[in-house]
Amino acid sequence: MILYAATSNPGKLAEFGTSASGAGIEVLALPGIKSMPEPVEDADSFMGNAEKKAISYSLLAPGLFVFADDSGLVVTALGEAPGVRSARFADDAGYRMGAGESTDTRNNALLLELLQVAIDRSARFVCALALARDGVVLLRSEGVVAGEVLHAPRGENGFGYDPLFLLPALGLTTAELPPAQKWELSHRGNAFRSLLAQIKAGSF
Repeated sequence: MILYAATSNPGKLAEFGTSASGAGIEVLALPGIKSMPEPVEDADSFMGNAEKKAISYSLLAPGLFVFADDSGLVVTALGEAPGVRSARFADDAGYRMGAGESTDTRNNALLLELLQVAIDRSARFVCALALARDGVVLLRSEGVVAGEVLHAPRGENGFGYDPLFLLPALGLTTAELPPAQKWELSHRGNAFRSLLAQIKAGSF
């Protein structure tokens, strides 16, 4: 069986492909995705956005099994923000820094600023996955990993909020984990393994 990932991110493709190979499934990038119109991610949940992307891209690739993901950080003290707006957190707030600062840097800086006096720094990463064919969602899965937001970033291996996200049991951020261990523990890894398990069980 071949699954087509609605992403051109080489890191994601490598993670998905390695995990699926053990289940006898091949994961390929969706052909032509870079030239396809991107669906508007305006749902109020991770699963809603994942479904919109899976449906939209599968309609542009008739007959193919297409899966899409949506993920982000949910912080208790911020009323579950940034949530589905994780990638656009600083932009939504009009938060600016020095010229040339990356989106990740601005998002992390805003998060730290908002949590300056917070006592509860608990948070979780959430990933939702949807698998569709010809515009119909066939399977859904979700992965979650709980942790805490640090007061300063640590680690060079991750992206997004990884340098601030501490896994208390390990005493490490997700940016301090080697890639293989991160995949074993991550929200995206948990969600994808759940999806593979449903496929192997013949859930559609």
